Amino acid sequence: MENITMPRVLGELLADRVGKNSQKVFLQFKDQNITYKEIDLFSNRCANGFQKLGINKGDKVSIMLKNCPEFIYAWFGLAKLGAVEVPVNTNYKGEFLRHIVDQSDSTILLVGSEYLGRVKLIQDSLGKLTRIIVMGQVKTEEADGLRIPTTSFEEFFAGPDSPVDVAVYPSDPLSIIYTSGTTGVSKGALGCHNFWMVVTEKMLDHRDGKKDDVFLTFLPLYHFNAQVLTTLTALVAGARMVLMDNFSASRFWDDVRHYGATQFNYLGAVMPILAKQPEKPNDADNPARIALGAGCPPAVMEEVEKRFGIKCLEGFGMTEIGIPIHVRVDDRRKGSCGKAMDIYEMKLFDDNDVEVAVDEIGEIVFRPRESYLMMSEYYKMPDKTVEAYRNLWFHTGDLAKKDSDGYFYFVDRKKDALRRRGENISSFEVERAINTHPKVLESAAVAVQSELAEDEVKICIVLKPGETLSPEELIAYSIDRMPYFAVPRFVEFMDGLPKTPTERTQKYLLKQAGVTPTTWDREKAGIKVAR
Repeated sequence: MENITMPRVLGELLADRVGKNSQKVFLQFKDQNITYKEIDLFSNRCANGFQKLGINKGDKVSIMLKNCPEFIYAWFGLAKLGAVEVPVNTNYKGEFLRHIVDQSDSTILLVGSEYLGRVKLIQDSLGKLTRIIVMGQVKTEEADGLRIPTTSFEEFFAGPDSPVDVAVYPSDPLSIIYTSGTTGVSKGALGCHNFWMVVTEKMLDHRDGKKDDVFLTFLPLYHFNAQVLTTLTALVAGARMVLMDNFSASRFWDDVRHYGATQFNYLGAVMPILAKQPEKPNDADNPARIALGAGCPPAVMEEVEKRFGIKCLEGFGMTEIGIPIHVRVDDRRKGSCGKAMDIYEMKLFDDNDVEVAVDEIGEIVFRPRESYLMMSEYYKMPDKTVEAYRNLWFHTGDLAKKDSDGYFYFVDRKKDALRRRGENISSFEVERAINTHPKVLESAAVAVQSELAEDEVKICIVLKPGETLSPEELIAYSIDRMPYFAVPRFVEFMDGLPKTPTERTQKYLLKQAGVTPTTWDREKAGIKVAR
């Protein structure tokens, strides 16, 4: 990374970058080109608009918008006020939506008009909301019966673009991002300005980020990834960002070429899906040089790097702690998510919080070496905060191994690990083996309880378009590629896996479904797997 002076407060960072890049394009969204100066002025309008509606330092505002420039204007405007942004997953409705808006103590909700009907259905349980700012045309049937006062975004955005005078410090909270609940309600990770600025700065160094880079994201702005690893990354670097409204495998590389994107982020099954797109003569003729993400199998990584002429950089992170483990452009080891960054301590613990030996599997635990380098708390959940921080280490719930040179190797989510016939099985490794089948687009391995009160392996399969594959063929393929105890007993072919907007498979839904009428059972079919 180039030598960059690094303010540790978002508003100050923006002011600094505007001074150096006033007329440079910061944001591209579809056919819009928005300069650094315009981002500054538009976020000032939002800061003044929120202030006029009674928002002060420390107040919370929920934002439920699809990817759009206005999301960034509002977020930056709140940061200038010292107020707290609460991004809301646009798929949420009912109790999921109510929990975030209410539990966060949000007094204002900025919402797309297409979601207003969802808000109306739960308005009686949103007693803390004083106003709704609506972006987009409101349909009469959606407005009828809505009792919470509303303001159009146009009216809200019509105020002055002069700076607000609020003292904001690096330790002040910037956002509450809710992490998906698996066994309970979602928890709000409260992060301060310093935390996000430092994560961005360290990651720029690891990914060799420069002011001439163009950072593209198709991931939703309501998650940590798009906010920190694209938006703030571009801002810190003094670079340009491209915001897409969704991911399209068929048009992805055309978009990369159109915008001149040099770096992009990925999660989940994105890279395997890109790898299985039909080959084209111009695959390597694109400006991208870095793909930043996690969860790409080594074989797929090798394929996409060679085919598309890029370098994949993987790491380990989560909203609560940032990205404490990551490879560097000039320091990668096959299958590894990298080494711990120097500002963090990372260890691997067993179930009794005893450190495991080299090359043994343990839970990743974490603590920073400096102040304000991770979330401050799970908002208003002291019991969950203390539980996660037990024995003065933050417990991630993720399993990994570490070699003698200090490189970490992700194994699985602790709750996604399976145990069968006395053996621990990594769902990640089962999926990686299954996904090498040329007819398989993607898969998800989950635990299904058997008659013996232990786990049986169920594999949920999505085939490539136009392909057919029998369960028997799949099992024969699996027997040659995994230990006997990991070979799935149950097979289910599906049109698609349930996903979050960031392309993470929602395995809890597959677990809840269990064995369905369309699930194929290897044992009932009489197929035995020899040791």
